[in-house]
Amino acid sequence: MFPMTTDIGIDLGTASIKVYVRGKGIVLREPSVVAVEKESRRVVAIGEEARRMVGRTPGNIVALRPLREGVIDDFDLTLHMLKHFITRVCGRAMLIRPRVVICVPSGVTSVERRAVVEAAGQAGARRTYLIEEPLAAALGAGIDISPPSGSLVVDIGGGTTDVAVLSLGGIVHSASIRVGGDRCDESLIRHVRREHNLLIGERTAEELKIQVATAYPEGRRLDMEVRGRDLVSGLPRTVVMGSEECRLALEEALQAIATAVRGVLEATPPELAADIVDRGMMLTGGGALLHGLDRFLADATGVGALVAEDPISCVALGTGKALESPHILQSLATDRRVLGAG
Repeated sequence: MFPMTTDIGIDLGTASIKVYVRGKGIVLREPSVVAVEKESRRVVAIGEEARRMVGRTPGNIVALRPLREGVIDDFDLTLHMLKHFITRVCGRAMLIRPRVVICVPSGVTSVERRAVVEAAGQAGARRTYLIEEPLAAALGAGIDISPPSGSLVVDIGGGTTDVAVLSLGGIVHSASIRVGGDRCDESLIRHVRREHNLLIGERTAEELKIQVATAYPEGRRLDMEVRGRDLVSGLPRTVVMGSEECRLALEEALQAIATAVRGVLEATPPELAADIVDRGMMLTGGGALLHGLDRFLADATGVGALVAEDPISCVALGTGKALESPHILQSLATDRRVLGAG
């Protein structure tokens, strides 16, 4: 059990949740998965324990993701999940309810923001601050966004990709599209089904994406045996997938990300655009780890791309920097686009 705290940063991701405790760093990383009984909706498992049940559960238990495309899809399950993780970090006997900074995609609606704030408040937060993901990602990647110069951040998460130009401590222009790692997994599943008459699961698709897939035409050349269920015979079967075949399957999702980056660049003031050309773009989020994505985006936009040192942790680390910087927290408290109070 972690010691009681009053300051927590939460990267409330579609694929995983990371919790940052002020003064301690990231203390918890768990998949955003909840296993429930179908009839009673009783929660059976949360996090890693629930993830291991995906595709392997008995008929009366289903493993669900309460967050879809970066926002709350099932309020009750999200509340259960937040309560579970806040209790694990703070302990059951919370004498002081924690202040919580939670990340949200830059394109969420006011209704979606209110849902996050309400869920955090019911889960035990004394006060809830919402920070937009690209801003948190930039802070976590170590980018100094306070000077009057432009920085471009592309945060590719499980459910969304957020693109933002930052200057003078804030977001100058941003775009959020509901394309991310999950969409890439779905593209691989559809491709294998269409081309090989084989049904594979989410975990197999994710492993294929990590181990074999590439975003760049001249990227790696690897093969992997993929096992699934034959759609004709209904029996288990194995096919071999290569990097180039995976790239073609992912092409539509990758082009959507490139289009979003180009759109933000086209709307960027000329002086800041010149800074971005000099500095390049910073890639964060788990999707940034896709092989060759930096070269693909550099070719598609004409702007150099650099993958952050620890892209998966950038957003969570950014919430921590917000917690530990009174002036950043104060700016969140006065910016109604970014803050919700619970």
